[in-house]
Amino acid sequence: MSVILEFSMFPTDKGESKSESVAKSIQIIQDSGLPYKMGSMGTTIEGEWDDVLKVVSNCFQEMKKSSGRIYTSIKMDYRKDGENRMEKKIKSVESRLLGKKS
Repeated sequence: MSVILEFSMFPTDKGESKSESVAKSIQIIQDSGLPYKMGSMGTTIEGEWDDVLKVVSNCFQEMKKSSGRIYTSIKMDYRKDGENRMEKKIKSVESRLLGKKS
């Protein structure tokens, strides 16, 4: 089983810059050992259902220590079979851009 989960989470009551809060979440994600990709508008992680949801929960628990209001957006893609899907999805599209079939 594989779940790819993309989420963004940030406090809405801490001013304009969100980088300090986001850095704390990225540290939690790194410590989880799950594969991830940080983007400018969210972070994608891949793993088992319980593992990826635990990471999101841990990020929320950390953020609520210093914030009274938190915005969160989550998208998930479950597939019964498959692993390393974050990389495979990108490579599949890139191969088509180059005129190759994968």
